[in-house]
Amino acid sequence: MTDMVDFNQRIIKEFRANGGKVGGMFEGASMLILHTTGAKTGRELVTPLVHHQEGDELHIYASAGGADHHPAWYHNLVANPDVTVEVGTETLPMRARVTTGGERDRLFAEQVERAPGFGAYQRKTTRVIPVIVLERV
Repeated sequence: MTDMVDFNQRIIKEFRANGGKVGGMFEGASMLILHTTGAKTGRELVTPLVHHQEGDELHIYASAGGADHHPAWYHNLVANPDVTVEVGTETLPMRARVTTGGERDRLFAEQVERAPGFGAYQRKTTRVIPVIVLERV
């Protein structure tokens, strides 16, 4: 777990130092930093994520790399859907909405077209990977 925390901290530092851009395995990917409120602790938690922008909406994917459980940030935003997002050099208040049915399937399929690794994540697990829409408040 400490390795993942350190990994995320390095990405966050690089993101902030470079106006929202990161290199390495995320070179060219659209990244954001998601601030959630812990479902159990009430503490602010910060997570770097790949996203896709469609109009004013941002789409994020609770893939957890294809793990058999949802990532902690997903549980936090379900419990507390008001979040803060850093995109580029902006910090925005947003509200999270978990998609369902056809909307979820369409958005996930579009992400797999853009980034085939997301299809590999889905094949690794029996859970349906949630797609979350972030809308400006």
